[in-house]
Amino acid sequence: MTPFFDRPRLLMTLTTIFWAGNFVLGRAIAGHVPPITLACLRWTLATLIFLPFAWTHLKRDGAAIREHWAILLFLGAIGAGAYNTLSYIGLTSTEALNGLVLNAAGPMFIALSAWALFGDRIGRLQIAGLAAGFVGVLIVVAKGDLASLAAFHFNPGDVFIISSMLSWAIYTACVRLRPSISWQSFNFVTYAVAAVGNAPFMAWEWSAGSRPVWDEAAVAAIIYVSIFPSILAYVFYNRSVELMGPANTGMFLFLVPVFGGLLATLALGEQLHLFHAAGFALIVAGVLLGTRKKSEAVAVKA
Repeated sequence: MTPFFDRPRLLMTLTTIFWAGNFVLGRAIAGHVPPITLACLRWTLATLIFLPFAWTHLKRDGAAIREHWAILLFLGAIGAGAYNTLSYIGLTSTEALNGLVLNAAGPMFIALSAWALFGDRIGRLQIAGLAAGFVGVLIVVAKGDLASLAAFHFNPGDVFIISSMLSWAIYTACVRLRPSISWQSFNFVTYAVAAVGNAPFMAWEWSAGSRPVWDEAAVAAIIYVSIFPSILAYVFYNRSVELMGPANTGMFLFLVPVFGGLLATLALGEQLHLFHAAGFALIVAGVLLGTRKKSEAVAVKA
């Protein structure tokens, strides 16, 4: 890989920008493309776009892929395959507040999964960073009024959202189990598994009467989510996990609402308020604190 791929903080910053753009775009095209259809089409197109870049590597890695098909299927299914679909299903039967609060716990799910499955140590600075980032997200979600979070109550859809976060956390922790194949082959297989895995859910969505409206906005949205939040973001994310571990990589997910808020201001004309600034400051401080070099942190058993 080029030196660019050896800078995990840059890679994760770009990843969170792409995922924030995915969130803003999803709001902007609501009613054009049903969510699970969008998920299936994004991974199908991502698979086709990435195939020319992975073809020679797939031929070389073919034997290893066949030998380790089970772990590759597992990683593709619980990562790209399950995460978005479970989130989409959950958000149809819960409140936006619940979805935002539960998703804010994602970095903590990742750190705990890495500890529970592989005994990864959690440093004091990581714990402090997780706490600061989580509070920062809550401030943004609650629009500066943390007392409003008292309205949070458990809904049936929350089971799916929690399952999606656990799925992504386990995927992040288990990426280390990927076989010794090229990153091109690994990512291609991930995209392909996600595309095939989402196809039955798309068929169910269509049978329920939810069909896409094939206009310019829909086509542009599918192209964007296939290239940036799918191909590039997953390449960058997997590389970042390899370089700085699951917990540090997961910490950057706190930045998604920061970039989401900024992009919504630019693209949708939404206004930024003082509570945004306070929450964003805490989030950025948490990420910087929690991702300091291991030599600067004192590791403790969680």
